[in-house]
Amino acid sequence: MKPGQRLTRGQFLSAAAAAAGAVLVPDAARLRAEEGEPMSECASTDHFWYRPQPAGRYIDSQRGNKAFAYAAGTLFLSEDNGHTWPHSIAFPDAERITFSHILKNGNIVFATGSKLYVSSDSLKTYRQVTVRAADGSEYVPHTPKNPDNPGWYFHTLPGVVSWDVKGREMMVWGNYCNVLGGATPVNIYYSTDSGLTVKVAYSFGQNPYFRDDGSPGGGRTGTPLGDPGNPVICRHVHAVAYNPAEDAFYACTGDGDRPEGLECHWLRGTYDAVADKWAWKVIVSNRLNSRHKAGGINFVDGQLYWISDANGPPPHDRGIFRCDPADLARPEKHTMLFNPGVESGSMLIQDGVILASHCAPASPMATGFIISTDMGKTWAQYDLKELGRHSPTRFHEKNGEGWFRVDLRTGWIKHCGVLFIKPKPRKPSA
Repeated sequence: MKPGQRLTRGQFLSAAAAAAGAVLVPDAARLRAEEGEPMSECASTDHFWYRPQPAGRYIDSQRGNKAFAYAAGTLFLSEDNGHTWPHSIAFPDAERITFSHILKNGNIVFATGSKLYVSSDSLKTYRQVTVRAADGSEYVPHTPKNPDNPGWYFHTLPGVVSWDVKGREMMVWGNYCNVLGGATPVNIYYSTDSGLTVKVAYSFGQNPYFRDDGSPGGGRTGTPLGDPGNPVICRHVHAVAYNPAEDAFYACTGDGDRPEGLECHWLRGTYDAVADKWAWKVIVSNRLNSRHKAGGINFVDGQLYWISDANGPPPHDRGIFRCDPADLARPEKHTMLFNPGVESGSMLIQDGVILASHCAPASPMATGFIISTDMGKTWAQYDLKELGRHSPTRFHEKNGEGWFRVDLRTGWIKHCGVLFIKPKPRKPSA
């Protein structure tokens, strides 16, 4: 490969497989996963094993033992953690998919640009979802100036976008947009029926810096997008997460400091299921070099955890933080668990493991990971430089064999490849 040349998604799969070692033999991998034995075929650090996905498909999401993938013109579903793919269906725009999610009941929601789809029969069929506005009317995407840039209406950075809310799974997510794919209105979406119906929970205002001028990221001319009656503007949503202790959702946004107002906000939203109504409030707005320019929202035992991707003018207020949700706007009440020293926007916590990453354009590492296997008591950072220069994001919870799934993005947002990470058992304290 020539210096500076960028891999396509397909090229990455083959290159990464060669760099990180042989792909696991399915039967042997399954056996070792059940027995908890070391996996010598995989590359490893002191804290985790890692392996790229097998070449041939882009594994876009996972849930339990299920995985959803695509290749040119085809969608695939696995029920054994990606070892076999018995379900498939033709889908001409497969390589334009920017978002997918597998629901607990097996429904698959996926999107291309401004179009959202759902399959409720293991990819025997699929249909386009008509998104509804808050008032129940049809939410109509804008007509793009450039048809090749319709907008990333449904693309999001977290891999976890649904939660058990009072015994019913709710899917809630915000779109990370206005970088690639065309200018896009910024919204938070939700579904209470496993993706069959999707509605807008919150619409941000019209940002004058991201109008539809036909370019991938939008600009200062062209069609204004968003809610003209909402003064709260942002570039995109970084994360949405649910706190069961409060029965409330939190969202954080980015990115800039504008004369018209700050774009880095945290919002708190509550949902009235009987009335099918949302109540949202901006609880803090701050500058782009602050800890509130953030992502990776997680809640554990009622405590709020997040990671900062503060940039802009120094000094930078960065790190992985924890606080009581009521103290989010009070930095003196926050506990900094770790400071990676660079902007970082993706993090997931599961089973006592905190897994986070570096934003590659701002990091001295090529592909940087941050990990704690004891809920933040001790930390390690690793550079998986053999994978090339990438920003890990869109972390999915562990599959049935204990592997986290992670997007690897070129720059900080262009889809490139997928990596699987399995934490090693913690060694007993001396």
